[in-house]
Amino acid sequence: MRTHLVGALLSLSTLAAAQTSAPRDRYFESNGVRIRYVDEGSGEPVLLIHGYTASIETNWIIPGVFADLTKDHRVIAFDLRGHGKSDKPHDPEKYGGEIARDAIRLLDQLHVQRVHIVGYSLGAAITLKLVTTNADRFVTATLGGAAGFRNWRPFYDTLAQRTAVELESDVPFRGLVVAMTPADEPKRAEADIRARSDALVALNDVKALAAYQRGGTRGINTTDAEVAKIQVPVLGVIGSVDGGLRNMRDLETILPGLKVVVIDDATHVGDRAAPRRPEFVAAIRDFIAAHRGP
Repeated sequence: MRTHLVGALLSLSTLAAAQTSAPRDRYFESNGVRIRYVDEGSGEPVLLIHGYTASIETNWIIPGVFADLTKDHRVIAFDLRGHGKSDKPHDPEKYGGEIARDAIRLLDQLHVQRVHIVGYSLGAAITLKLVTTNADRFVTATLGGAAGFRNWRPFYDTLAQRTAVELESDVPFRGLVVAMTPADEPKRAEADIRARSDALVALNDVKALAAYQRGGTRGINTTDAEVAKIQVPVLGVIGSVDGGLRNMRDLETILPGLKVVVIDDATHVGDRAAPRRPEFVAAIRDFIAAHRGP
């Protein structure tokens, strides 16, 4: 599951540079939690949902996806609760399914009836969930870097509880750093693991992320039966060296209409991450163009 749940590892200087040229921050209240979002451009609307430990900047602005899509689309992106500039509750009850319902509340706040939705990593899991619960709100759906969470089992919550405990340790993101090491790269040395974990600590509220983990993933899980009924056109975009590729291929057997684009030599995170490749946004553009909304 961890290979589905991580954003990008970025230096603080890179993030600061991106924030100086970022679109204007806006906020709305979602069931008592203040959510930060941006809304730029014009044309058919596209909603972007980032990954775990990430933000609007790390998944969308720094890789150039946001700027590219705003050339001819209205692009809406938000920081998940517990992330970025959104509120970061330390109460597990504030997470679970709420992390997905924020997306629908934002669309309602903006009076936007239907959008093309694009999620990366955890955002892809949220996207898959939403097209099973609120299909009428989406023209297309793109799953970036992950095939979502399906067929919940108690073990998933057990794993999340272990991750929450690790987040409260002296190396909060040890497991995440190890899990995100591409298969074609050598294992991380201890000093490298600690440095990468420290970089993530600097960008995140570990208590909020521990609360997210303790909230469990059942609220954003789907079943194979639900997925098989999806009528919204779905695209999968993933790197050839991404650990989630196998799950994306499995999803093809459940959702025969799924179109999958594999980006050669692209990873889940880091300098080789799929969103940093021009093929990533090009695939999204082509898919949207082939399924124009009313």
